[in-house]
Amino acid sequence: MNTVRTTDEGTAGQQRIAVVTGAGSGIGRAVAAELLRAGWSLALAGRHPETLEETAALVPGGDALAVRADVSRPEDVTALFAAVRDRFGRLDLLFNNAGTFGPGGVPVEELSYDAWRHVVDTNLNGAFLCAQAAYRQMKEQEPQGGRIINNGSIAAHTPRPHSVAYTATKHAMTGLTKSLSLDGRAYDIAVGQIDIGNAATDMTVRMQTGALQANGEIAPEPVMDVADVARTVRHMAELPLQANVQFATVMATAMPYVGRG
Repeated sequence: MNTVRTTDEGTAGQQRIAVVTGAGSGIGRAVAAELLRAGWSLALAGRHPETLEETAALVPGGDALAVRADVSRPEDVTALFAAVRDRFGRLDLLFNNAGTFGPGGVPVEELSYDAWRHVVDTNLNGAFLCAQAAYRQMKEQEPQGGRIINNGSIAAHTPRPHSVAYTATKHAMTGLTKSLSLDGRAYDIAVGQIDIGNAATDMTVRMQTGALQANGEIAPEPVMDVADVARTVRHMAELPLQANVQFATVMATAMPYVGRG
């Protein structure tokens, strides 16, 4: 782990501390930059330190700690949250974002167990491990409490063809969100979920040229600016703990999700 760049932290009462997983690219990078610009202090977590440093550099002067962590490994998650505790002393927000789609276009009967397990370990087990670590810290710190925002997906509602592993984990994310939200009430831990559809990132480039539809056709799909996702996450994050966005759906307006496309 290494501190990428720091600024004056101000008083403990003013400093807001967040962990963003999967912060080296895509939605995680956009959310991290938005929070840094808003004055949050961040732990940027991901498997590649060089991309975390690139994220931190997007906001010169931002207070960012880069921590190499594979969220599917319990020991990495333990080390991540220990680093946050040592560096900042408390935790106000976890954006549980790290995830993978897995092999695209593979029919269920051809999906290997190793591929299935990789998606489950990253998307579901990783989200649980990070939420558990954040929950423990938020429960024990003074003042008590904090917020967890889980990155679900449109797939938490409706699958794409040949997406069984990804869709199963995102449906499970909804159950994780609800259960954590219920259990966190006694400790001022607010838990919500953002379900995102077709934000323009490296992961969605193929959608703009053609994506497999439920009727078997290949068709391009609209995308939206990932900055709009980041602003929504920031809004959820900056609510007082007495208020919570339980579920938010942010999507490209004309994507084939509502009705028949």
